[in-house]
Amino acid sequence: MFYDAAKRDHGLALDPLKSLIVPRPIGWISTVDGQGRVNLAPYSFYNGVSEFPPMVYFAITGTYGDTPTKHSRMNAEETGEFVVNMVAGTLGEKMNITTAMVAYGIDEMKLAGLTPAPCRFVKPPRVAESPVALECKYWKTIELPVEPGHEAQRGSVVFGQVVGVHIDDSILKDGRVDVLAFKPVARLGYSEYTTTENVWRMRRPDDPRYQ
Repeated sequence: MFYDAAKRDHGLALDPLKSLIVPRPIGWISTVDGQGRVNLAPYSFYNGVSEFPPMVYFAITGTYGDTPTKHSRMNAEETGEFVVNMVAGTLGEKMNITTAMVAYGIDEMKLAGLTPAPCRFVKPPRVAESPVALECKYWKTIELPVEPGHEAQRGSVVFGQVVGVHIDDSILKDGRVDVLAFKPVARLGYSEYTTTENVWRMRRPDDPRYQ
């Protein structure tokens, strides 16, 4: 099949686009507001964008209840900091709890029964149960084009520079991160998720580091 993305004339019950851009890693973003109140929310439009300097982004669509944009963006812009926590396979249900729409200032980390752990260079806490956390300094927000008729779904992208990296020793093996040791959760389409259960290697012909 083919459909016009602008017209969304796919004829299906649900728009299939997000089911085609898969799997998407989940950035579990922890922030604090100006009063020090913790916020924790997952974003599946998340990824790394640069190695030098190390940069990541998370993308936002639409408004959020009592605020004009998502709390994570508001806090990152206000304080200049955020943390990306990785969702290990054992944390899927707790991650899902933090998707709930709650009032600004409510601590989703506490709602999900998670443990806050201090960071080295930023004020927001990381999720102690997460085997990986990236401490980030906010860089900038880019507003995305507004699609006519979908003003309420306007989007933006928040960028940050990674300044500190936490890796649990249990997922390190022979000097490498063992992905199968923590089975990161990824988002598919609709309400579907997956975990990393299979890893295979393919040698690059021009770079001996990746063997």
